[in-house]
Amino acid sequence: MSSSTINPQRLLWAGFTAILATGVGFAVRGGILDNWGAEFGFSATQLGVISGAGLTGFCFGIFAGGLIVDKLGYGKLIVASFAMHLLSAVITLTASPEMGMATAYNYLFWGTFMFALANGALEAVANPLVARLFPENRTHYLNILHASWPLGLVLGGVIGWVLDDRMGVSWKVQLVMFLLPTVVYGIMFLGQRFPKSEAAEKGLSLGEMFKDVGLLGGVVVAGMLALFFSATFPALPTWLLFAGALVVVLAIGKITSFAVGSVVLFVLFGAHILVGAVELGTDGWIQNITGNILSSEQGKALFVITSLTMFVLRFCAAWIEKNLKLSPVSLLCVCAVMAFIGLRLTSGIVTFGGAVLALLIYGVGKTFFWPTMLAICGDRFPRTGAIAMSIMGGLGMMSGGLIGLPGLGYAKDRFASEALAESAPQVYAVTQAAEPSGWLFFDPVAAIDGRALAEAKGVDIPTDDQLALIESDLIGDRHTLKVDAYIPATLAVIYLGFVVYYRSRGGYRRLTIEEEAAGG
Repeated sequence: MSSSTINPQRLLWAGFTAILATGVGFAVRGGILDNWGAEFGFSATQLGVISGAGLTGFCFGIFAGGLIVDKLGYGKLIVASFAMHLLSAVITLTASPEMGMATAYNYLFWGTFMFALANGALEAVANPLVARLFPENRTHYLNILHASWPLGLVLGGVIGWVLDDRMGVSWKVQLVMFLLPTVVYGIMFLGQRFPKSEAAEKGLSLGEMFKDVGLLGGVVVAGMLALFFSATFPALPTWLLFAGALVVVLAIGKITSFAVGSVVLFVLFGAHILVGAVELGTDGWIQNITGNILSSEQGKALFVITSLTMFVLRFCAAWIEKNLKLSPVSLLCVCAVMAFIGLRLTSGIVTFGGAVLALLIYGVGKTFFWPTMLAICGDRFPRTGAIAMSIMGGLGMMSGGLIGLPGLGYAKDRFASEALAESAPQVYAVTQAAEPSGWLFFDPVAAIDGRALAEAKGVDIPTDDQLALIESDLIGDRHTLKVDAYIPATLAVIYLGFVVYYRSRGGYRRLTIEEEAAGG
């Protein structure tokens, strides 16, 4: 890697800006879910699936990008991502109520999916690029890189607060704002030279890079892909899903000479699925939930405060490691406990001040999850090059889209409808959505119609029936956050296991390819 031809700082900040565009687009979409519900009549589960496409598509971009980035080159992937970002805006903005609910749903879904595909390809460039540029301090610089995500959430939240709550501007105008940082990252990457990963530089074959992933990692990837196709194309027969998953596992087996793979990496993949579910799923719904409990404007303000906290703290990862003597796995364990406490407190908020405290605790907790997991992957599994990092990022994003966002949407539908059916069955009987809401293997539920709920919230003096609708929706929100808190609680147990494991092996440390091959 020649420092005379490569500009590490410019590449770092170009990657920063690219992920910033991702965060802006994600936050704006989270803020306009209520607009889509009111305009098209979608249920919370439907909104969760559309919003989830903004994450599931990501995994295809990052999976494919991780496989070809060292062979194809970073520059070509960036050009493709830029084009897909533009196309995603065109598809999404075409949606209108006049085309009917089903058609509009498809436009919004696939436009969002295309947006995510571009994001995934970009992150397939950014993560291994920064890990290679700054190998001595990956945790610090990957946290800086991903500080752009919460900054994007802040900017997206401000866009929603100003253009939506203050000015009443169309959701379409709000959505196109993510194209501004898109143009900037395109300019910053233009004409730059890029390094290769350590694995590619040493001439490792694709099979050698994949060995740590192995059959165990292949099972995780195949399972999540099967879940995606099952959710996106429900008419597909079960046998075809299993056959497709088997093909993926056998293909990885063939590439790696049927290496089992690393058990540690397998567990890290599973943990990152939970990280994606809690961080991205909660980020996608938290404006809506806190906005319902308090007010729409306060919900956006809380989202901005929490995201700004993440942005600032992600520049402090090196200081925390050095001064608090926390290894990356110990840091993750502490964060998981804080995220659990924060979500439980948020479920009981009644005032804005109480909400700020609860969400600050949650925000500090979730701050270091994503980039620190990627840093551990780079530190402990350098032989995988960009592959394991890309798989990890893809699994997290896919989980957010398949588990986090629609799962929380389903929980909101279920808890709210159960509360309304108990408190005002006559109201529930006439306000059910046209289509039941189902998710994974859980029983479908007759959700509350989005238009009826929006109408109840939009009047100055609601009737008793409308008050029952609003109160049931609040109950659904609070119960959803309580369930959501169990995910970081599970992560805390997993991370504690890693702390014990690495201490039994002399402590956590960064490995070279040679040390990893020797069993370090």
